[in-house]
Amino acid sequence: MKKSVYVPAVLCSALIAIGCSENNKPEQQQTPAHTQNELTKPVVYQVFTRLFGNTETANVPWGTKEQNGVGKFADFNDAALKGIKELGTTHVWYTGALHHALVGDYTDYGISQDDPDVVKGRAGSPYAIKDYYDVNPDLAVNVTNRMGEFSQLIERTHNHGMKVIIDIVPNHVARNYQSLGKPKGVKDFGEQDDTSKTYDKNNNFYYVPGQSFQVPTSTTYNVLGGKAHPLADGFFDETPAKWTGNGARAPKPDINDWYETVKVNYGVKPDGSYDFAQLPNDYKDKDYRAHYEFWQDKELPNSWYKFRDIALFWLDKGVDGFRYDMAEMVPVEFWSFLNSSIKMQKSDAFLLAEVYNPLMYRAYIHQGKMDYLYDKVGFYDTLKAIMQGKVAANTIFAAQSQVTDIEAHMLHFLENHDEQRIASPDFAGNAAWGKPAMVVSNLMSRAPTLLYFGQDVGEDGSENAGFGTATRTSIFDYIGVPAHQAWMNNGKFDGANLTKEQVALRDYYKAIMSLNSLPAVVGGEMTELNVTGSERVVGFTRKLGQQALYVLSNFSEQPQTITVNLSKAQLGAMSENTLLNDLLENHTTQLKAHPQGATFKLTLDAFSSAVLTNKANNE
Repeated sequence: MKKSVYVPAVLCSALIAIGCSENNKPEQQQTPAHTQNELTKPVVYQVFTRLFGNTETANVPWGTKEQNGVGKFADFNDAALKGIKELGTTHVWYTGALHHALVGDYTDYGISQDDPDVVKGRAGSPYAIKDYYDVNPDLAVNVTNRMGEFSQLIERTHNHGMKVIIDIVPNHVARNYQSLGKPKGVKDFGEQDDTSKTYDKNNNFYYVPGQSFQVPTSTTYNVLGGKAHPLADGFFDETPAKWTGNGARAPKPDINDWYETVKVNYGVKPDGSYDFAQLPNDYKDKDYRAHYEFWQDKELPNSWYKFRDIALFWLDKGVDGFRYDMAEMVPVEFWSFLNSSIKMQKSDAFLLAEVYNPLMYRAYIHQGKMDYLYDKVGFYDTLKAIMQGKVAANTIFAAQSQVTDIEAHMLHFLENHDEQRIASPDFAGNAAWGKPAMVVSNLMSRAPTLLYFGQDVGEDGSENAGFGTATRTSIFDYIGVPAHQAWMNNGKFDGANLTKEQVALRDYYKAIMSLNSLPAVVGGEMTELNVTGSERVVGFTRKLGQQALYVLSNFSEQPQTITVNLSKAQLGAMSENTLLNDLLENHTTQLKAHPQGATFKLTLDAFSSAVLTNKANNE
């Protein structure tokens, strides 16, 4: 496949002096949305909204929100947003903002109680949405004004120069889905279904006719950890039973199934065949306008329109984009329909999808019109193996080579809500391992970067929250996040309670992310450097026009001395005996030219990196 060149026109005009030419403009469909007016790589800051502002430290396993506390939309004050912005953030992903099933009593506000037999944890999974037209009442100071408080958060975020992303979970909804916030004329999911049929094109769910849902059982799991609740009786009234969110068809799902959710029907028949029109193959080369026009005269499943209306509703509220949960479990054609509809309303909407199957990457980008996908199976998994000492540092190039043609669409991360914390014993056991990994992850390609809250201060996820297991900060429970709370400092967000090591780590993250405005980082080509002397050091160059950066990172707990051999192409415009200065730490070294190029030597301390250039002023 043709290699895409990711140098937007605005970047070309800004870089005429260093050799960017009009020939470098990408094809229209290859340009991620963020590039139109920004000379920087996008940085997504993922925050688990209910945990971010929580100051309580009791951390009782399975604790209530009264015991363990819960954060609010209002906790994202100016100081908090300023601190988020300091990390180079362009987009804040407010995870868990929408109203999902939870074990709490909001009946005074007309909200039905959720049955803990079909809720994971006490605070509930943010991926079991109960009402797509409302926000989580736990997050409001005044529950009656919860939508108003979220709108104010959107406004504050925008005022700090950042955009807002929320989750859309298209594959499944909570078993107890019931929308109180839906606009006039909107029908709930399943409200018009013919439940006598296993499948119908316009049913929102799949059914097991004639059988009732049974709560899954396990000898190793007790609802709410065994604590009493009037609805925790091993029964949930659902007749006929619906298919479970992960596709399980039995009326009694397994305890390891996504039993708290039900799968949404997009016109995929039980035998896997499609009940909707297929995109012609050449649409992979067409832009969102052509995709939008393609679907206008098609008769489509009801669920397609429901999710289109949901997305457009939130765009009208000021949301700037979406992160799509388990997008690969929903047909590509639906994404063409949804994303083109979104782009017609907001052309710069930020669309990020959770897709783990590399064979599906290009279809979801080109046909599905996604801006970005997770680069987990290749890049993240390899980088994690390097950090754990299982493979040599230069194996990262093999992973990167698998997505060269789509690299600008592949989001890099070291932590998120699904992954272990770097500092957890099961991952690296030391947050310092994140330093070289973050340099490589953020600077190796034109990919955007995701940072997870608490990552920059070394949160280790060791809390015993209840349903959630240690090493990952729980998304199911009411819990405090100790390292993050030290930075938060009871709402001052000044880091006053951080250790010296934590302050230094956060400063290092800020320094890395500040490099994102360098032209070579935004749009430069990457080539592997020839590094000798240590298999724990990885090196690459990023080059655009006359700007060249040489990036070296040491994945070792010991200092490493290396020699770097540059080809003539990598040497570029630099001359013999050029002094290289470090834009990240304090390294300097001098090039020594030879007929084939040049060499330089460098000693890197443990977990140390260098971003070398012949200019010390970021030119």
